[in-house]
Amino acid sequence: MDNLGLQDFELAEIFDEIDEQPAWRAIADKEMDYADGNQLDSELLARQRELGIPPAVEDLISSTLLSIQGYEANVRTDWRVSADGDVGGQDVADALNFRLNQAEKQSKADRACSAAFRSQIGCGIGWVEVGRERNPLKFPYHCSVVHRNEIYWDMSAQEEDLSDARWLLRRRYIAPDRLALMFPDFVDAIKAMGKHGANWRDEFLDGGSNTGLGNSWGGGGFRTLWERHWFDSSNKDLCVLEVWYRRWLNVDFIRLGEKRTVEFDANNPRHVVLLASGQARLEQATVSRLRRAFWVGDVLLHDDISPFPHQHFPYVRFVGFQEDLSGVPYGYVRGMKYAQDNLNSLNSKLRWGISVTRVERTKGAVEMSDAQLRRQIARPDADIVLNAEHMQRAGARFEVKRDYELNQQHWQMLNDNRNTIQHVSGITQSFMGKQGTANSGLQEQTQVEQSNQALGRMMDNFRDARSRVGELLLALIIEDLGREPQTIVIEGDAITASRSVQINQPERDPVTGLMYLSNDLQNTRLKVALEEVPSTTSYRSQQLNALSEVVKALPPEYQVAVLPFMVSLMDMPYKEQVIEKIKQVQQTPTPEQIQQQIDAAVQDALAKSGSEMKQAELAIKQKLADSQIKERDARAVQIGVQAAYAAMQAGAQVAQMPQIAPIADVVMQGAGYQKPNPMGDDPNFPSPSQAAAMNLRHPYVQGQGAQLGSEQLAQVRENTSPVLPPVPKSAPDGGVGIETTRTSDNLG
Repeated sequence: MDNLGLQDFELAEIFDEIDEQPAWRAIADKEMDYADGNQLDSELLARQRELGIPPAVEDLISSTLLSIQGYEANVRTDWRVSADGDVGGQDVADALNFRLNQAEKQSKADRACSAAFRSQIGCGIGWVEVGRERNPLKFPYHCSVVHRNEIYWDMSAQEEDLSDARWLLRRRYIAPDRLALMFPDFVDAIKAMGKHGANWRDEFLDGGSNTGLGNSWGGGGFRTLWERHWFDSSNKDLCVLEVWYRRWLNVDFIRLGEKRTVEFDANNPRHVVLLASGQARLEQATVSRLRRAFWVGDVLLHDDISPFPHQHFPYVRFVGFQEDLSGVPYGYVRGMKYAQDNLNSLNSKLRWGISVTRVERTKGAVEMSDAQLRRQIARPDADIVLNAEHMQRAGARFEVKRDYELNQQHWQMLNDNRNTIQHVSGITQSFMGKQGTANSGLQEQTQVEQSNQALGRMMDNFRDARSRVGELLLALIIEDLGREPQTIVIEGDAITASRSVQINQPERDPVTGLMYLSNDLQNTRLKVALEEVPSTTSYRSQQLNALSEVVKALPPEYQVAVLPFMVSLMDMPYKEQVIEKIKQVQQTPTPEQIQQQIDAAVQDALAKSGSEMKQAELAIKQKLADSQIKERDARAVQIGVQAAYAAMQAGAQVAQMPQIAPIADVVMQGAGYQKPNPMGDDPNFPSPSQAAAMNLRHPYVQGQGAQLGSEQLAQVRENTSPVLPPVPKSAPDGGVGIETTRTSDNLG
């Protein structure tokens, strides 16, 4: 017998504790009826029918809750696992993140959380079950919403995740045939319960009982406080109690460094070696052990440790608000009921008042009974027959009055009740997508932000509970992956490419030679608090608009780089193909890049062919040729300068003595100069008509008035140019006789 198992008296104590808990479930059921639009009870309808008041329901609670549910759907996020700094931990986190996102979609986690969110905001509490799927043809994990009336828990627990709760109980009605398949050891007892109900033992009292039933039943004869509830007489279903409870034990742990602590196993030689070598220290702590038991009536069907790798209840609580003293959960509907009842009753009374008719008559004025008169007077085509003899009497009277009119106070009361529902929830008309009191876009945005602020506490509780759902799914995934080597293919998206991650790969340390596992899944420390990643269509649309505004201010080359990320945020078909084409265009080289690639390829080919010496020789020859070209250019400049200098000397001589130009022509012709014919450059030496010096006497220049001996003939200076021939020195005075150029000047 398991000493840690749940005893029958402990179950009875749990029932007693449940009976002593505050009575809030009936109130929660009524609040959810209000959320579903069922806001008039049978007693109220009966009284209204008796008074002739028509029922009226103007449901504002349902529309308000639907707006909050729509907000949750728009801001919904995905889970992301992050590593805690260990070597190789990021690869393991990426692999688990891919499996977790896959489980989120296949296990219907989002749908279950949304269903629990409706109950959370309505009556204050919702539940989601996270477990394994029993049908092997389906996805191995499932997330399903559980009705609040099926679960009872230790309301003295202080932690939000119920990690300190002593017990949690779920009641569920199951058909006997199905239950017998789940617990084959109790087939006879289950069938007897389904047939006879609470008196099922009478079948075994008069002999012929199944031997072994007494031992297998555990506490035979025990009557629970809910014995009248465990059998449904209408459809013969049996109520199965699934009880999760904790046992606290003192357990030894070994601490490795500052970050890793594992439970000590005396049969594990590694743990013993670590303690003996002083690499780890032994500590003792009081921890809880989670267990599960199944009961039907007073029969214990199963009791064992939790089948899950974590130490949390597989039921995640989504709580809205809680009372301070009692811990009773409640939601938004609690504050809306009064205003909704006033609104419904006021509409009914106003409609009744508009159609009300008051009759003042003397007795015997009509030829019909009072009931017939009331029915006729309320009709628009009423036919009233008066008693002529009675009406002729003095004081006889018959008068119909309809003086009930709506006024401004009635209209104000209606609006006050409508606004009260919005004030209680903090939801404005703008948040609900309706025309409100805002007169500008800024006011509209401000009202929406105010609604978001009012929902902050509720959404924070929802995100915490939803993260716990992801934690439980992650624990199941890690357990199933185990320690066997596996390759997880992480599918890519429009931006990132697909890649593979190897986990639990056995490798040998090159230094010590010991075998170890790379990317060890079980020993990699992961952050349990999951990071939320928005993934809804509205979120992507907001990100696309914000990114578009940023891209507009970027240079064109940066816009091309950001374009694939913008396309990834769009909801369009063939998104991956569009991004791939954009990347191909970005990778096409420009003509300059192509030329650079060709030059680099040529240089690489020359280097690989062993032509370094040839390149050096060609480089030397190239330098020599460049030097010779520079020398020729310098000589050409020198010759041009000398020619220009000689030309200037000749020009100066001709300008001072024009008479020497014909003599120079004869001298050049004697030297063999010929005019270019038909093409060429003609020197065309000028023959000035007047000398530059104006102080020479006649007949050389017409300069009358000059005195004899005043000539200042230009002196022929010595030519210092090494290229031109030397100039002979001139005579100290002018020639006479044959030394002159003309015969006419031989005379004195």
